[in-house]
Amino acid sequence: MMRTLLASRRFYEILIPCIVWLLITLPLWLSPFSPETVAYIIIAFNVFYFYKTIKTVWYASLSYLRIKTANSLDWMKKVEAEGITDTYTHYIMIANYKESYRKLTKTLDAIAEQTLTTKHVHIVLAMEDAEGLTARTRAQRVIQDYRHRFASVQATYHVLAPSEVRGKASNENYCARIIAEKVEASGGDPQKVIVTTSDADSLFDRQYLAYLTHAYHTDPSRIYHFYWSPLLLYSNYWNLNFFIRIQTTISSILRLGFLSEEQNLIQISTYSMSLWLLEEVGFWDADIIPEDWHIFLQAFVKFGTVVKTKPIYLITAGDGIIGDGMLDILKNRYDQEKRWAWGVTDIPFAMSEFAKTSHISWWDKIFRILSLVETHILWPSSFFILTIGALIPTLVNPYFKTTTLGFLLPRVAGGILTLTTSFVIVIAYLDYQARRHFLKKREHKRVAQLMMQWILFPVLSPIISAVLSSIPALESHTRMLLNKPIHYKVTKKT
Repeated sequence: MMRTLLASRRFYEILIPCIVWLLITLPLWLSPFSPETVAYIIIAFNVFYFYKTIKTVWYASLSYLRIKTANSLDWMKKVEAEGITDTYTHYIMIANYKESYRKLTKTLDAIAEQTLTTKHVHIVLAMEDAEGLTARTRAQRVIQDYRHRFASVQATYHVLAPSEVRGKASNENYCARIIAEKVEASGGDPQKVIVTTSDADSLFDRQYLAYLTHAYHTDPSRIYHFYWSPLLLYSNYWNLNFFIRIQTTISSILRLGFLSEEQNLIQISTYSMSLWLLEEVGFWDADIIPEDWHIFLQAFVKFGTVVKTKPIYLITAGDGIIGDGMLDILKNRYDQEKRWAWGVTDIPFAMSEFAKTSHISWWDKIFRILSLVETHILWPSSFFILTIGALIPTLVNPYFKTTTLGFLLPRVAGGILTLTTSFVIVIAYLDYQARRHFLKKREHKRVAQLMMQWILFPVLSPIISAVLSSIPALESHTRMLLNKPIHYKVTKKT
């Protein structure tokens, strides 16, 4: 009975959101009985968040220095020195639905301008059949204009099956299977085929494919690994709403931080892996929405700790959210964050699958699951605990205000939060340096806007994080608790 319960995905779908809601509401229901306990928990949470901030800033700084070093190297020369210019074949899948021709051409131009020769680079436009004639017309135009710049350019048209969920994962599943059939028909070796899944707005650094080829070739466990360069939302930075710019800055610094923390690194959005690995795990599960962490977990469940995500220390640029007017922009960004936070569904998947994996040690499974749980518990709860948590105990239990701990609680919590926001100077520097590669021709004209942005950052970032991060994440958790799934919605970026 216990084994069945632990293997039940629905059990964990209920468990994680319940923990989040208990944590958020803890000052309300525990303060009448034990305000001291609440105070110590809130202070501990603040200290932990302060530690996480230091850790993120440290790793983001490390990533920036490593990216700077990687940019100074000639990765194509390294490929030539290894004698592997013609050893590996690249397939780049570009999943797109109702994207503009202009957006696709920007992405394809960035790939065509790679330092690695494109004679072994195949482009596959992963279209959705539901888009109809418009998709086919756009695909044919792209194929006509770009077929001479790559080994091949083709399009696939995914028809949504009854058992599938609309979104990127089911489209990738369909497209990758066609790639596998093509490679098999040509007698290719799946271990020498590198598949990159790319968003339609992902602009790769010119050295990405050369760096990736070298990293893959020199990696003894390459067939089990994913490869990721951070997707930073800098392509349309100055076209973004002021509040969205602050949110994308927070997101970009977090991703820079993830990159150097290799023991916990899991790829996001745009990444690469061997075709062999995709075939072994049965490609992307087609009945889920968030696919990047999920495909990692699929591989981890099958092969264990040999599965890792390896960093590519180059920046891939992407677009931030836009819309028609302020409310539409905020709604689009809210929906995007809610979709990302739906990745909380990976935890029930992992927990139920881990119960069946005797080939992976319990320690390794615990380490991996704790990393997932930490992310998805802090995401929806941190704003509430950090900003209003320390004020509630004395409101609910006025007597506690007369105690030393009750008097000190809001001051200690506020002091720790102030120390945390003091890192804004480092964050501003890293953000500016990372964006220089994309905006250096006009950045000097925006000094006044940047100054205003960073002056207001400590005040606005908690509010923006609440509205555009914590609350949509909490909605995703609550929907999972109530068994009310979200539906995939493409967000407007250009």
